[in-house]
Amino acid sequence: MKTLDQILLELARLAILEELTGKKLIDKEKYLALYPELAQKQAVFVTLNKKRSSGEPVLRGCIGSILPTRSLIDDVIYNAKAAAFSDPRFPPLSPEEFDDIIIEVSLLSIPQYVEYTDIDDLRRKIIPGKHGVILKLNGRQATFLPQVWEDLPDFDTFFQHLCIKAGLPGNCLEYHPEIWVYTVKKIEENE
Repeated sequence: MKTLDQILLELARLAILEELTGKKLIDKEKYLALYPELAQKQAVFVTLNKKRSSGEPVLRGCIGSILPTRSLIDDVIYNAKAAAFSDPRFPPLSPEEFDDIIIEVSLLSIPQYVEYTDIDDLRRKIIPGKHGVILKLNGRQATFLPQVWEDLPDFDTFFQHLCIKAGLPGNCLEYHPEIWVYTVKKIEENE
C-alpha cells in the first residue's frame, strides 16, 4: 500500500492529467475508502516546478489554501488544477509540458497571529526556513511558503518581496502590517 505522501502526489498529478485529457481519472470514493485521512480538512499548496536542462527547476505554478476549508483530497485536486491552469503569472500548462513538471505538495499548519512592536521585534519572532508568512495591510494580502527562504534567505529581502507580492511598497513593514506564520510539511516528487 502506498503512503499518504505518495497518494497526495499521485492525486495532484492525476488532477492535472484529468484537465489535460478531459477524462475522469480519480475515483474519490475509492481513495477515501483506502485512505480515510483524505476526508479531514486540510489547507494545501501545490507547487509546480519545470525541469530545465541546466538542472535547477524553475517555478511553473503555485496555488493554495491558507485555511482548511475543504477535505484534503478536494484541496489537493483543486489546487493542483489551479496551479497548472489558473496561476495568473503563467500561461496554462500545455500537454507537452506535463512530463517535465515536478509536483510539490505543502500541508499547512493553522496560521498563528504574530504580535510584534516593531521590525526588530518581528525579526526576532520569525524563523527563516521554518515559517511561512502571511502579510496583510490595507486590504491587501500575500503569503510566502517557508520554501521561499531558500531563494530569499535574508529577512529584509524576503519581506521586501512579500510586500511587493501583496501589491504594496517594498518597505511596507514600516506601516506595521498584520503578520501570521505557519509551518508546512513538504512532499515532493523525485526528479
